[in-house]
Amino acid sequence: MTDDTHQSFEVGDQTISPGEKTQFRYAVGTTFHDDPIEIPVTVINGEQAGPTVFLTAAVHGDELNGIKIIQEVADHYEPEDIHGALVCLHVLNVPGFLAQQRYIPIYDEDLNRSFPGTPRSTTAKRLANEIYEEFISKCDLGLDFHTSTRNRTTMYHVRADMRDPAVERLARAFGTSVILDGVGSDGTLRSVACRDDIPTVTVEMGRAHRFQTAHLDRALHCVASVLAEHKVLPDHPVSWPGWTRVIARDGEKTWLRADTGGLVEMEWGPHPLVENGDPLFTISDHFKDEVEVVRAPSTGLIVGVLENAVAYPGHPLCHFVSVDETIADIIRDDIERGIFDIYREGGFQWPEPRWYATHGHDADSEHPENDYDTKREEYR
Repeated sequence: MTDDTHQSFEVGDQTISPGEKTQFRYAVGTTFHDDPIEIPVTVINGEQAGPTVFLTAAVHGDELNGIKIIQEVADHYEPEDIHGALVCLHVLNVPGFLAQQRYIPIYDEDLNRSFPGTPRSTTAKRLANEIYEEFISKCDLGLDFHTSTRNRTTMYHVRADMRDPAVERLARAFGTSVILDGVGSDGTLRSVACRDDIPTVTVEMGRAHRFQTAHLDRALHCVASVLAEHKVLPDHPVSWPGWTRVIARDGEKTWLRADTGGLVEMEWGPHPLVENGDPLFTISDHFKDEVEVVRAPSTGLIVGVLENAVAYPGHPLCHFVSVDETIADIIRDDIERGIFDIYREGGFQWPEPRWYATHGHDADSEHPENDYDTKREEYR
């Protein structure tokens, strides 16, 4: 992968020379009609040596924000811009994308529970195996883009195994304020790649079935930040999100659920921060004889939320994360400055990242909980 001298890169039956950018479709399987299942690929092999970074989207076929991000990344960067290589896999779950469904159609197989796959198994595992062996295994680190599932939306955040220093470095460089710590479910692209010493994070943002401009603009900045941190863009600044909340894997986050079924009205917003005891949802029957008010269990953030207006008993209403007063005060200041005025209506959009080079930010002096600025050198 990374070498002292720059080399040609072989991937997807292609040999890409240093200084070359190529786009092609690669068959990872066939349909029941024996037509090829081809994923669109862009490889940008830089003129200078450096790491190989993969970017993947639409492992769930209806999650479109990542597809647009990768399209823009693939269009924007040229070999002379980068040190190393970018491997852009525009759509992983092609059958799901064509049907605009989350899973592989007909058998409803989840491609993101099928890695690293096997060449002699189900359709999902065969596709996963071909993608993993031909592309992912040949890279040094990666970003896997997702959205929430249908009828839900999610805050812009990263999911990462923060016990792995290389993954932590990658997650913090991406520059989201919220990081959910965890290894990921068995069979996910992220968990398998990390197991094979290919640091990978999952990026979650917004809704399925659409492009959301606010998320897309922010994500392009954050991709550049990752490339800067890993010296793919050595002259580019690394982003700083203003504050960072790493949500531990031991119960600091929870799904708030409906105790009764009925019609759901959202009471929170328009900002992401809610205070202890604030009403978040009201659930009522058709006659308003029975009304349940779901309240915030503490001061915290609404990370993900149900968008469907009806719920069964036990139905998840929102993904809730508590925050301490230091972070809450930072968010309150941003609210006062109008940064979150259209947060809920805008699809959980988040402010633009700050830039180290522009702000000259000293994370330790202003925000003690965000010490990444001083730790970055330790990870190199």
